[in-house]
Amino acid sequence: MSTGKLKIEWAAQYMPVLAAIKKQFAKEKPFDGITIGMALHVEAKTANLVSTLAAGGAVVHITGCNPLSTQDDVAEALNHVKNVHCYAKRACTVEEYYDAINKVLDAKPVITIDDGMDLIHYIHTKRRDLLKKVIGGCEETTTGIHRLRAMEAEGKLEFPVVAVNDTPMKHFFDNVHGTGESVLSSIMITTNTLIAGKYVVVAGYGYCGRGLARKAHGLGAKVVVTEIDPRRALEAHMDGFMVMTMEQAAAIGDIFITTTGNTSIIAEKHFKKLKEGAILSNAGHFNVEIDIEWLQKHADKTVKRDGIDTYMLKGKAVHVLAEGRLVNLATPKGMGHPIEVMDLSFALQALCTQYIAKNGKKLKAGVHEVPNEIDEDVANLKLSSLGLSIDKLSKEQQKYSCSWDIGT
Repeated sequence: MSTGKLKIEWAAQYMPVLAAIKKQFAKEKPFDGITIGMALHVEAKTANLVSTLAAGGAVVHITGCNPLSTQDDVAEALNHVKNVHCYAKRACTVEEYYDAINKVLDAKPVITIDDGMDLIHYIHTKRRDLLKKVIGGCEETTTGIHRLRAMEAEGKLEFPVVAVNDTPMKHFFDNVHGTGESVLSSIMITTNTLIAGKYVVVAGYGYCGRGLARKAHGLGAKVVVTEIDPRRALEAHMDGFMVMTMEQAAAIGDIFITTTGNTSIIAEKHFKKLKEGAILSNAGHFNVEIDIEWLQKHADKTVKRDGIDTYMLKGKAVHVLAEGRLVNLATPKGMGHPIEVMDLSFALQALCTQYIAKNGKKLKAGVHEVPNEIDEDVANLKLSSLGLSIDKLSKEQQKYSCSWDIGT
């Protein structure tokens, strides 16, 4: 048995929610006659989502959404799954990356599933001939949602897309626990350095930043948060973390993790203030948060190790992990979010894809929220798989919670 298939089977045993949905899809075939185009991180957990959609009758064409996040053995194994075609390759060039995007789009998908919005962007800019065929899409991550909302605001988004990222199940589990654990584990296994006692600087205190700050604190780190939003900055302060600007943090930080989805979070003015041996990493989607181009131009020397590029700046070593790309997936041993977390996220993705298949033609172009019943269904399936029970409102409680005339 191939190593890729072994990885897929290992992940499957920890994905009971997706397994339940796969069983349902295999029976009902909601995607019969439908071609789905996907650009996601091609690794074992993703492979189980792909096989779930294929079990539902879909023909799936998939590629990667990051040049360094594909696991080649998993990509190879996917090509042996009926009705699945995978074009992803690790360490591909930018040209190869977009060639693979084009191969997915050559299949003329009617539903898209994105992590970062590259498929949707390409359809709207380079492959507009496909627009009339697409009934809708799903977007997995925060960065992709930001791009989609910008498109929508300019009136440029021409089909409906479900914002899978913007839902309680995704925020509370994928963003907080998935990002928090996977980023720190990837940093530790890549560098073999200690977290305890170090100043860990987290840029951004959204759901991902919150998770990282809490997990790093739990490992004994002295956590610094940088923010642009005064409310989030206050929240971080009240949660017990140091709050300061990145210029201030640059002088004391040992390990830096960006989570903003924006550009030039750590740049020239910060590089000059960094301590010897500072470790820089990015937990946002694209490799724009750390100004790698400046480092490449101004370093006296660059030393490359597995997953670590060391830039010598006037005798001072600055270490960048995974070329500034998504650190929990792009390091040599990066495995991405824990399996149980992605079981929930991909269950949402599968059910939202089914929702688009049923309703896409009736929805207006634009960004759409995940229906609340889908989010609750996934939570209930997970509780059931854990053998946990929760209370239900009585008729009296239902009436009370909906009334306005019951006073003191």
